[in-house]
Amino acid sequence: MVGGCSSLSYSSSSTFIATTTTLSSSLKLNPQSFIFHLNLRKPPPLRCLSSLTMESPKPILDFEKFDDGFVQKLVYDALVWSSLHGLVVGDKTHQRSGTVPGVGMMHAPIALLPTPFPESYWNQACEVAPIFNELVDRISLDGKFIQDSLSRTRKADVFTSRLLEIHSKMLESNKREEIRLGLHRSDYMLDEETKSLLQIEMNTISCSFPGFGRLVTELHQSLLRSHGDHLGLDSKRVPRNGSTSQFADAMAKAWLEYNNPRAVVMVVVQPDERNMYDQHWLSSNTHNIVTIRKSLAEVETEGRVHEDGTLTVGGQAVSVVYYRSGYTPRDYPSESEWNARLLIEQSSAVKCPSIAYHLAGTKKIQQELAKPGVLERFMDNKDDIAKLRKCFAGLWSLDDPEIIKKAIEKPELFVMKPQREGGGNNIYGDDVRENLLRLQREGEEENAAYILMQRIFPKVSNVFLLRDGVYRKDQAISELGVYGAYLRNKERVIINEHSGYLMRTKVSSSDEGGVAAGYAVLDSIYLN
Repeated sequence: MVGGCSSLSYSSSSTFIATTTTLSSSLKLNPQSFIFHLNLRKPPPLRCLSSLTMESPKPILDFEKFDDGFVQKLVYDALVWSSLHGLVVGDKTHQRSGTVPGVGMMHAPIALLPTPFPESYWNQACEVAPIFNELVDRISLDGKFIQDSLSRTRKADVFTSRLLEIHSKMLESNKREEIRLGLHRSDYMLDEETKSLLQIEMNTISCSFPGFGRLVTELHQSLLRSHGDHLGLDSKRVPRNGSTSQFADAMAKAWLEYNNPRAVVMVVVQPDERNMYDQHWLSSNTHNIVTIRKSLAEVETEGRVHEDGTLTVGGQAVSVVYYRSGYTPRDYPSESEWNARLLIEQSSAVKCPSIAYHLAGTKKIQQELAKPGVLERFMDNKDDIAKLRKCFAGLWSLDDPEIIKKAIEKPELFVMKPQREGGGNNIYGDDVRENLLRLQREGEEENAAYILMQRIFPKVSNVFLLRDGVYRKDQAISELGVYGAYLRNKERVIINEHSGYLMRTKVSSSDEGGVAAGYAVLDSIYLN
């Protein structure tokens, strides 16, 4: 297992990197078919910044000293850069912006300048990423643990129950995933009270913005190179971000392991996807690995699993299935979508994620792992166990009467979480008390649909937020997401690495934090 940032490396002299020439040329392609580009130049490995020379502590950025004229210049430069480099999303006011590339585009919501982040905590997040990757893989192999941990949840949550049904069928048929690909993102906040880096959640399906994470980093580096003297900031303190190339590299190597040169990579997408450009960054341009985009409904209509396990969709053999959909009940409006998910799982294609990886990332599994002795079920290295536990926040089931009492008395100290991904699902403040009292009145069965988590209180800072071409200055808090890539073929670990990062910043008055859900903006970090 890779336990530290300094040992991260690429595992091949030929690296597959998703790149694009220009937006205009990419739009000439069939919108349902894009191709990976093979780049034989090996980029430098992505490292934590502990090995780089860091100068004096960061200067204090005094937002009050910048007049509107200077900030408007920054805004203009940021908008031009975003337009030229594809840091764009579909405009929700344009009817076809989620289906037709190049129609109804606008810049992605961004922070105008990077957010200060302590280097020591950045290094900590880098270091534990490969350990979390390995943990998810080991959990995925323990079907009994997954089924037992979620047994009560399935009675209270229909969506989790349907996922567990598919998982049960795979266990019953003794279906084994020999090639396992995980593209994960572990999200953290810095708790101001305890001075600790605490994990919010581990995402194992449809981890968004590996394309935009790199772009917003490069945008901030560009702005600091142009205006750093006036700002008092050094562009070299914004760490390089390899999220796009490293995720694309992992998918390409999974394609190689599958060993069918005629097979394609299939991205499973939502029918109306305004965030398509972030996804296209992983699967764009000229030759070598063809990528197709299909909704679950289209997979059900066009898909077939052959006797040898090969999945074909629209007559094309599929080697790797990469989900950017399928993580919310809204993605399964009918039985067709569930049939498609089962069909994919029954095939020999490499799934990212498999049903077991998907379930390993649920909130309930996260809470189970926080119990004493549970990590030891999956890991032997005591140092690695200690590193993971160090970033665990308080997590409890709703079966604990003492914690329920505390949460009712002081709901502001807790977050109530359902088994859902994406923004807009968590319960905060007085709503925590009201929901806990409601569950006490209605009986305990629905308790299993939720967990309680310690509420994290990060430092509030002044930021410039940019949406719809207009900036606003506000007080905000930030959440660091660290990507991790893991690829294994039977006993051979091919990739296990920290794979870049995503900073999301939101106004401090907002509880929720999803960018796609409209609560936050994309950001990068400025090491201090």
